[in-house]
Amino acid sequence: MVSDNRTDVAGFFLLGLSEDSEQEPFVFGLFLTMYLVTVLGNLLMILAICSDAHLHTPMYFFLSNLAFTDICFSTTTVPKMLTNIQTQSKSISYTGCLTQVCLILTFAGLENFLLAAMAYDRYVAICYPLRYTVIMNPHLCGLMILFSLFISTVDALLHSLMVLRLSFCTNLEIPHFFCELAQVIKLACSNTLLNNILVYLITSILGGVPLVGIIFSYIKIVSSILRMPLSGGIHKAFSTCGSHLTVISLFYGTAFGVYISSALTHSSRKIAIASVMYTVVPPMMNPFIYSLRNRDMKVALKKLLWRTLSFL
Repeated sequence: MVSDNRTDVAGFFLLGLSEDSEQEPFVFGLFLTMYLVTVLGNLLMILAICSDAHLHTPMYFFLSNLAFTDICFSTTTVPKMLTNIQTQSKSISYTGCLTQVCLILTFAGLENFLLAAMAYDRYVAICYPLRYTVIMNPHLCGLMILFSLFISTVDALLHSLMVLRLSFCTNLEIPHFFCELAQVIKLACSNTLLNNILVYLITSILGGVPLVGIIFSYIKIVSSILRMPLSGGIHKAFSTCGSHLTVISLFYGTAFGVYISSALTHSSRKIAIASVMYTVVPPMMNPFIYSLRNRDMKVALKKLLWRTLSFL
Protein backbone atom coordinates (compact mmCIF):
# COMPACT_ATOMS: atom_id res chain seq x y z
CA MET A 1 0.00 0.00 0.00
CA VAL A 2 1.38 3.39 -0.98
CA SER A 3 1.71 5.85 1.85
CA ASP A 4 1.30 9.59 1.66
CA ASN A 5 3.07 11.99 3.94
CA ARG A 6 0.70 13.91 6.18
CA THR A 7 1.53 17.16 4.38
CA ASP A 8 0.02 15.66 1.20
CA VAL A 9 -3.20 14.56 2.89
CA ALA A 10 -6.01 16.87 1.80
CA GLY A 11 -8.56 15.34 4.16
CA PHE A 12 -10.45 12.31 5.39
CA PHE A 13 -13.83 10.73 4.66
CA LEU A 14 -16.35 10.31 7.47
CA LEU A 15 -18.48 7.27 6.59
CA GLY A 16 -21.15 8.13 9.19
CA LEU A 17 -23.59 5.77 10.84
CA SER A 18 -25.30 4.26 7.82
CA GLU A 19 -24.26 3.31 4.30
CA ASP A 20 -27.89 3.24 3.17
CA SER A 21 -28.74 6.59 1.53
CA GLU A 22 -32.46 5.98 2.16
CA GLN A 23 -31.84 6.14 5.93
CA GLU A 24 -29.99 9.47 5.77
CA PRO A 25 -33.12 11.69 5.99
CA PHE A 26 -34.14 9.86 9.17
CA VAL A 27 -30.61 10.14 10.62
CA PHE A 28 -30.50 13.83 9.69
CA GLY A 29 -33.86 14.54 11.35
CA LEU A 30 -32.98 12.54 14.45
CA PHE A 31 -29.61 14.20 15.03
CA LEU A 32 -30.92 17.68 14.21
CA THR A 33 -33.65 17.23 16.82
CA MET A 34 -31.19 15.88 19.41
CA TYR A 35 -28.78 18.75 18.74
CA LEU A 36 -31.46 21.43 19.04
CA VAL A 37 -32.76 19.88 22.27
CA THR A 38 -29.20 19.77 23.63
CA VAL A 39 -28.42 23.40 22.81
CA LEU A 40 -31.79 24.82 23.90
CA GLY A 41 -31.97 22.70 27.08
CA ASN A 42 -28.47 23.58 28.27
CA LEU A 43 -28.86 27.23 27.25
CA LEU A 44 -32.09 27.49 29.24
CA MET A 45 -30.33 25.99 32.25
CA ILE A 46 -27.47 28.53 31.98
CA LEU A 47 -29.93 31.45 31.65
CA ALA A 48 -32.01 30.20 34.58
CA ILE A 49 -28.94 29.97 36.82
CA CYS A 50 -27.65 33.41 35.77
CA SER A 51 -31.03 35.11 36.24
CA ASP A 52 -31.83 33.69 39.70
CA ALA A 53 -29.75 35.07 42.58
CA HIS A 54 -30.68 32.06 44.75
CA LEU A 55 -28.74 29.82 42.36
CA HIS A 56 -25.49 31.80 42.58
CA THR A 57 -23.81 29.03 44.58
CA PRO A 58 -20.80 26.79 43.84
CA MET A 59 -23.02 23.83 42.88
CA TYR A 60 -24.89 25.81 40.22
CA PHE A 61 -21.71 27.56 39.11
CA PHE A 62 -20.26 24.14 38.23
CA LEU A 63 -23.59 23.10 36.71
CA SER A 64 -23.68 26.13 34.39
CA ASN A 65 -20.12 25.33 33.27
CA LEU A 66 -21.16 21.72 32.66
CA ALA A 67 -24.08 22.92 30.53
CA PHE A 68 -21.79 25.18 28.49
CA THR A 69 -19.33 22.29 28.02
CA ASP A 70 -22.17 20.04 26.81
CA ILE A 71 -23.17 22.63 24.19
CA CYS A 72 -19.59 22.90 22.96
CA PHE A 73 -19.12 19.12 22.99
CA SER A 74 -22.18 18.53 20.80
CA THR A 75 -21.34 21.47 18.51
CA THR A 76 -17.93 19.94 17.82
CA THR A 77 -19.38 16.83 16.18
CA VAL A 78 -23.06 17.03 15.22
CA PRO A 79 -23.17 20.11 12.90
CA LYS A 80 -20.41 18.68 10.68
CA MET A 81 -22.30 15.40 10.42
CA LEU A 82 -25.54 17.23 9.50
CA THR A 83 -23.69 19.31 6.91
CA ASN A 84 -22.20 16.20 5.30
CA ILE A 85 -25.61 14.53 5.08
CA GLN A 86 -27.23 17.65 3.64
CA THR A 87 -24.51 18.21 1.01
CA GLN A 88 -24.12 14.48 0.24
CA SER A 89 -20.42 14.83 1.07
CA LYS A 90 -18.44 12.71 3.47
CA SER A 91 -15.21 14.71 3.38
CA ILE A 92 -13.51 16.64 6.17
CA SER A 93 -10.26 18.53 5.71
CA TYR A 94 -7.06 17.41 7.42
CA THR A 95 -7.03 20.61 9.50
CA GLY A 96 -10.73 20.25 10.27
CA CYS A 97 -10.28 16.66 11.41
CA LEU A 98 -7.34 17.52 13.63
CA THR A 99 -9.26 20.47 15.09
CA GLN A 100 -12.23 18.20 15.80
CA VAL A 101 -9.98 15.68 17.57
CA CYS A 102 -8.50 18.45 19.71
CA LEU A 103 -11.85 19.99 20.66
CA ILE A 104 -13.49 16.64 21.45
CA LEU A 105 -10.64 15.70 23.80
CA THR A 106 -10.76 19.14 25.43
CA PHE A 107 -14.48 19.16 26.18
CA ALA A 108 -14.66 15.46 27.12
CA GLY A 109 -11.78 15.98 29.57
CA LEU A 110 -13.34 19.15 30.93
CA GLU A 111 -16.66 17.39 31.54
CA ASN A 112 -14.81 14.62 33.36
CA PHE A 113 -13.11 17.12 35.69
CA LEU A 114 -16.32 19.10 36.22
CA LEU A 115 -18.14 16.00 37.43
CA ALA A 116 -15.31 15.41 39.92
CA ALA A 117 -15.46 19.06 41.07
CA MET A 118 -19.22 18.75 41.57
CA ALA A 119 -18.70 15.58 43.63
CA TYR A 120 -16.20 17.42 45.82
CA ASP A 121 -18.69 20.28 46.20
CA ARG A 122 -21.36 17.85 47.44
CA TYR A 123 -18.81 16.22 49.77
CA VAL A 124 -17.98 19.56 51.41
CA ALA A 125 -21.66 20.62 51.56
CA ILE A 126 -22.76 17.44 53.36
CA CYS A 127 -19.71 16.57 55.46
CA TYR A 128 -18.68 20.13 56.40
CA PRO A 129 -21.88 22.22 56.14
CA LEU A 130 -20.75 24.92 58.58
CA ARG A 131 -17.50 25.52 56.69
CA TYR A 132 -19.01 25.12 53.21
CA THR A 133 -19.02 28.79 52.21
CA VAL A 134 -15.48 29.24 53.52
CA ILE A 135 -14.04 26.21 51.73
CA MET A 136 -16.00 26.53 48.46
CA ASN A 137 -15.27 30.22 47.99
CA PRO A 138 -15.46 31.88 44.54
CA HIS A 139 -11.66 31.97 44.25
CA LEU A 140 -11.35 28.19 44.72
CA CYS A 141 -14.25 27.48 42.34
CA GLY A 142 -12.68 29.67 39.66
CA LEU A 143 -9.30 27.99 40.11
CA MET A 144 -10.89 24.53 39.80
CA ILE A 145 -12.49 25.50 36.47
CA LEU A 146 -9.29 27.04 35.12
CA PHE A 147 -7.19 24.06 36.25
CA SER A 148 -9.64 21.62 34.62
CA LEU A 149 -9.61 23.60 31.37
CA PHE A 150 -5.82 23.86 31.40
CA ILE A 151 -5.25 20.12 31.93
CA SER A 152 -7.86 19.18 29.32
CA THR A 153 -6.39 21.60 26.76
CA VAL A 154 -2.83 20.41 27.33
CA ASP A 155 -3.96 16.79 26.97
CA ALA A 156 -5.81 17.57 23.71
CA LEU A 157 -2.88 19.53 22.25
CA LEU A 158 -0.44 16.79 23.17
CA HIS A 159 -2.48 14.13 21.34
CA SER A 160 -2.99 16.46 18.37
CA LEU A 161 0.74 17.16 18.09
CA MET A 162 1.42 13.42 18.24
CA VAL A 163 -0.97 12.89 15.31
CA LEU A 164 0.92 15.54 13.31
CA ARG A 165 4.00 13.34 13.23
CA LEU A 166 2.13 10.45 11.57
CA SER A 167 2.06 9.58 7.89
CA PHE A 168 -1.16 8.30 6.36
CA CYS A 169 -1.98 5.66 3.77
CA THR A 170 -4.15 6.03 0.69
CA ASN A 171 -7.12 4.68 2.67
CA LEU A 172 -8.44 7.77 4.46
CA GLU A 173 -11.92 6.52 5.38
CA ILE A 174 -12.99 6.92 9.01
CA PRO A 175 -15.89 4.56 9.88
CA HIS A 176 -17.42 7.14 12.20
CA PHE A 177 -19.49 10.33 12.14
CA PHE A 178 -16.62 12.37 13.62
CA CYS A 179 -12.83 12.27 13.80
CA GLU A 180 -12.18 10.05 16.78
CA LEU A 181 -8.55 9.91 17.90
CA ALA A 182 -8.32 6.10 17.91
CA GLN A 183 -9.80 5.86 14.40
CA VAL A 184 -7.41 8.49 13.02
CA ILE A 185 -4.41 6.70 14.51
CA LYS A 186 -5.56 3.42 12.90
CA LEU A 187 -5.27 5.02 9.44
CA ALA A 188 -1.58 5.86 9.90
CA CYS A 189 1.09 3.99 7.95
CA SER A 190 3.91 5.04 10.27
CA ASN A 191 4.67 3.56 13.68
CA THR A 192 1.85 4.40 16.12
CA LEU A 193 3.25 2.63 19.20
CA LEU A 194 4.09 5.90 20.96
CA ASN A 195 0.64 7.33 20.15
CA ASN A 196 -1.15 4.26 21.52
CA ILE A 197 0.96 4.21 24.69
CA LEU A 198 0.20 7.89 25.24
CA VAL A 199 -3.54 7.34 24.69
CA TYR A 200 -3.74 4.49 27.21
CA LEU A 201 -1.47 6.21 29.75
CA ILE A 202 -3.13 9.62 29.75
CA THR A 203 -6.65 8.16 29.54
CA SER A 204 -5.89 5.99 32.58
CA ILE A 205 -4.55 8.95 34.56
CA LEU A 206 -6.96 11.72 33.53
CA GLY A 207 -9.92 9.35 33.51
CA GLY A 208 -8.98 7.38 36.61
CA VAL A 209 -8.02 10.18 39.00
CA PRO A 210 -11.34 12.10 38.72
CA LEU A 211 -13.28 8.83 38.97
CA VAL A 212 -11.38 7.84 42.12
CA GLY A 213 -12.09 11.32 43.51
CA ILE A 214 -15.80 10.92 42.79
CA ILE A 215 -15.91 7.48 44.43
CA PHE A 216 -13.99 8.76 47.48
CA SER A 217 -16.33 11.77 47.81
CA TYR A 218 -19.45 9.61 47.73
CA ILE A 219 -18.02 7.07 50.18
CA LYS A 220 -17.53 9.95 52.61
CA ILE A 221 -20.98 11.35 51.79
CA VAL A 222 -22.73 8.01 52.43
CA SER A 223 -20.75 7.56 55.65
CA SER A 224 -21.79 11.03 56.81
CA ILE A 225 -25.45 10.48 55.85
CA LEU A 226 -25.62 7.20 57.78
CA ARG A 227 -24.53 9.06 60.91
CA MET A 228 -27.34 11.61 60.54
CA PRO A 229 -30.45 11.32 62.74
CA LEU A 230 -33.51 9.81 61.05
CA SER A 231 -35.15 13.01 59.86
CA GLY A 232 -35.58 15.13 56.76
CA GLY A 233 -31.80 15.70 56.70
CA ILE A 234 -31.18 12.32 55.05
CA HIS A 235 -33.80 12.96 52.37
CA LYS A 236 -32.39 16.43 51.68
CA ALA A 237 -28.83 15.10 51.45
CA PHE A 238 -29.82 12.38 48.99
CA SER A 239 -31.91 14.79 46.91
CA THR A 240 -28.94 17.11 46.38
CA CYS A 241 -26.81 14.18 45.18
CA GLY A 242 -29.42 12.29 43.15
CA SER A 243 -29.16 14.35 39.96
CA HIS A 244 -25.37 14.39 40.08
CA LEU A 245 -25.19 10.62 40.57
CA THR A 246 -27.54 10.11 37.61
CA VAL A 247 -25.35 12.30 35.37
CA ILE A 248 -22.20 10.49 36.54
CA SER A 249 -23.80 7.11 35.83
CA LEU A 250 -24.85 8.27 32.35
CA PHE A 251 -21.42 9.75 31.51
CA TYR A 252 -19.24 6.90 32.75
CA GLY A 253 -21.78 4.20 31.92
CA THR A 254 -21.94 5.17 28.25
CA ALA A 255 -18.15 5.63 28.11
CA PHE A 256 -17.55 2.13 29.50
CA GLY A 257 -20.25 0.81 27.17
CA VAL A 258 -18.37 2.14 24.13
CA TYR A 259 -15.10 0.68 25.46
CA ILE A 260 -16.68 -2.75 26.04
CA SER A 261 -18.42 -2.75 22.65
CA SER A 262 -15.12 -1.91 20.90
CA ALA A 263 -13.43 -4.77 22.76
CA LEU A 264 -16.16 -7.33 22.00
CA THR A 265 -16.89 -6.45 18.37
CA HIS A 266 -14.66 -5.71 15.39
CA SER A 267 -17.47 -3.98 13.51
CA SER A 268 -16.56 -0.30 13.12
CA ARG A 269 -20.18 0.50 12.30
CA LYS A 270 -21.46 -0.95 15.59
CA ILE A 271 -18.75 0.94 17.51
CA ALA A 272 -19.80 4.16 15.76
CA ILE A 273 -23.44 3.60 16.73
CA ALA A 274 -22.42 2.81 20.32
CA SER A 275 -20.37 6.02 20.51
CA VAL A 276 -23.55 8.03 19.87
CA MET A 277 -24.61 7.04 23.39
CA TYR A 278 -21.42 8.63 24.72
CA THR A 279 -21.10 11.79 22.61
CA VAL A 280 -24.70 12.83 21.94
CA VAL A 281 -27.04 11.35 24.56
CA PRO A 282 -25.47 12.60 27.86
CA PRO A 283 -25.32 16.30 26.78
CA MET A 284 -28.95 16.06 25.70
CA MET A 285 -30.16 14.32 28.87
CA ASN A 286 -28.30 16.43 31.48
CA PRO A 287 -30.75 19.40 31.41
CA PHE A 288 -33.71 17.06 31.86
CA ILE A 289 -32.03 15.25 34.75
CA TYR A 290 -31.23 18.46 36.62
CA SER A 291 -34.50 20.25 35.86
CA LEU A 292 -36.86 17.35 36.60
CA ARG A 293 -35.15 16.24 39.83
CA ASN A 294 -34.24 19.66 41.23
CA ARG A 295 -36.92 21.85 42.76
CA ASP A 296 -34.76 25.00 42.71
CA MET A 297 -34.08 24.55 39.00
CA LYS A 298 -37.79 24.07 38.30
CA VAL A 299 -38.60 27.32 40.09
CA ALA A 300 -35.80 29.19 38.28
CA LEU A 301 -36.94 27.90 34.88
CA LYS A 302 -40.55 28.88 35.58
CA LYS A 303 -39.41 32.39 36.56
CA LEU A 304 -37.30 32.65 33.41
CA LEU A 305 -40.15 31.54 31.17
CA TRP A 306 -42.59 33.87 32.91
CA ARG A 307 -40.22 36.84 32.42
CA THR A 308 -39.70 35.91 28.78
CA LEU A 309 -43.43 35.65 28.11
CA SER A 310 -44.08 38.97 29.88
CA PHE A 311 -41.78 40.74 27.43
CA LEU A 312 -43.62 39.31 24.43
